[in-house]
Amino acid sequence: MQQPAHTGCTGAEVQGGHGGPSSAGTAAPASGGAPCVKRVQHASGPGEDAASTAKRPRNRPHIFALSVPFPSPLEADIACGSLSPDPEPHPGAVWKEVTVSGSVLAVRWRADDSRLLRISIVNFLDHLTMVMRTMQRFGPPLSR
Repeated sequence: MQQPAHTGCTGAEVQGGHGGPSSAGTAAPASGGAPCVKRVQHASGPGEDAASTAKRPRNRPHIFALSVPFPSPLEADIACGSLSPDPEPHPGAVWKEVTVSGSVLAVRWRADDSRLLRISIVNFLDHLTMVMRTMQRFGPPLSR
């Protein structure tokens, strides 16, 4: 004898103790008496709805810029020299430019994939943190 199909609060359909295609789209009150709402599957990514995804141009790149002020131009140059040699793990997918203007280290990223852009930025910030802590630990540099 089969039990009636129901949907738990997690959105998983259950019929007779097992999920299955015949239980899709059914909903009944959970054990607490209040009905749970089935989650709708979207083709879009997290935090987006299908309508906003459909309107967004596909080839529009994601761009991120970061400016980091340093106490002196020499410290900005040292940081740039320490951070520039690291190549991007996805050279065709993420573009990164590191420059120095006076005592400001400027970094610009451009990528088509937001996930790869985020990974590149997080890795850069980890390396930047290590460079800044090292510079603080050893004190101001001697002039060149």
